[in-house]
Amino acid sequence: MRKLLIGCFAAAALAAAALPAEARTYVDFQLNVAPPVAPYELVPAPRPGFVWAPGFYDWRYNRYVWVPGHWNRHRPGYFYVPVRWVRVIRVSPAR
Repeated sequence: MRKLLIGCFAAAALAAAALPAEARTYVDFQLNVAPPVAPYELVPAPRPGFVWAPGFYDWRYNRYVWVPGHWNRHRPGYFYVPVRWVRVIRVSPAR
């Protein structure tokens, strides 16, 4: 009888541990609204030591918001791709 009682408690503990894993949910949504046409943005003259980042639409507060272009300070060893910096890996030629 004691073994049966211990077995029941062990089975109940395993079942209770499995319940939270079963209750997990994942929420995913898709936005089916395209941003408006980007306004014309006048690009200023180049500045030494800086890189121009063009403006873009960002999704904020349940609507698209225009984020205007701005200057980023140049980072040695990187080049700017809109929205991110990419590291340049230089490979020396084989001799």
